[in-house]
Amino acid sequence: MARKRYSPEEIIQHLRTAEIEQSRGASQEEAARKVGVTAVTLSRWKAEYGGLRVDQAKRLKDLESENSRLKKIVADLSIDNSILREVSKGNF
Repeated sequence: MARKRYSPEEIIQHLRTAEIEQSRGASQEEAARKVGVTAVTLSRWKAEYGGLRVDQAKRLKDLESENSRLKKIVADLSIDNSILREVSKGNF
């Protein structure tokens, strides 16, 4: 089965739908089935996107991707810095 990636907007909409189903008396598994995901996925989404609005979730994903990009840059610069230190010491 192909894996589907949901956007933050879709995830929040699915969470709202699941909350409505649970308020009507459905179990978490039934609400997850209604949304089309597993109960584990629904729980994970609740932990990550629990009380967020759509614009906040979008901002969160943007910040996470920016943070990842910056971590890669820092790692590359750290390697370059250590190489330059070794060369300046003459230990090559």
